[in-house]
Amino acid sequence: MRFMIMHKNDPNTEAGLLPSKELIGNMGAFIGQYLQSGRFIDGAGLSGSRTRTRLVFRDGRSTVKQGPYAGEHELPVATLLLKVRSREEALGWAERYGKIQGDGEIEIGKVNEPWDLGIMPEPENAPLQFLLLEKASAATESGTRSAKQKGDLTRLRTEMAKEGVLVRAFDLAPSSNAKRLNFTDNKLVVVDGPFAESKELIGGFAVLEMTDWDEAIAMCRSYAAILGGTLEIDMRVVMPSDEGTLL
Repeated sequence: MRFMIMHKNDPNTEAGLLPSKELIGNMGAFIGQYLQSGRFIDGAGLSGSRTRTRLVFRDGRSTVKQGPYAGEHELPVATLLLKVRSREEALGWAERYGKIQGDGEIEIGKVNEPWDLGIMPEPENAPLQFLLLEKASAATESGTRSAKQKGDLTRLRTEMAKEGVLVRAFDLAPSSNAKRLNFTDNKLVVVDGPFAESKELIGGFAVLEMTDWDEAIAMCRSYAAILGGTLEIDMRVVMPSDEGTLL
């Protein structure tokens, strides 16, 4: 099974503080072991909400909200990694995506690169990458999104890929097939979906190939310990490639 592990933002990240060298090193080692085994598929981190933009769509119109902001509706149904020339270009694609989606919400956040974390100098012509988070709706949670919407979104993603904008996309199963892991001093409480909402801002994600839920939860214990041992993690199933997914 392929899982997306999403950790929630913390006060340090929201305040714009960089992670410690120890945390970066430990997370690098953690990811490295799964890369070597071929089980790490993808991952990205996001900065605080002050670096993000939300687009809320209602009745064919969109409202743009620039961060910082508090968590409101943070339950995603899809993530798209975009490589663009500017934030405005990313927002333009998000606007087109949202108009097909209908009433709902999309968030755009710049992906943390190694130079953003002080690991290396920023190279010339460095890529500008944003994560587009499509938030879940009643239709996506119940599997009742119309065939027209699905077709239009597929055509838009195909166009984005041909333009060199869409790097990767992951579609997530409804939250009825999900788990929320609440860690307090490394002690774990697991809550089964469905989830009406999530009000904690997403701080980053990793996509890994795991045998089953038990192995994925065990992996999350190590993941959470690296991040301090007190946090919330959402575990979502990534849809198979023939149903929508990794491009």
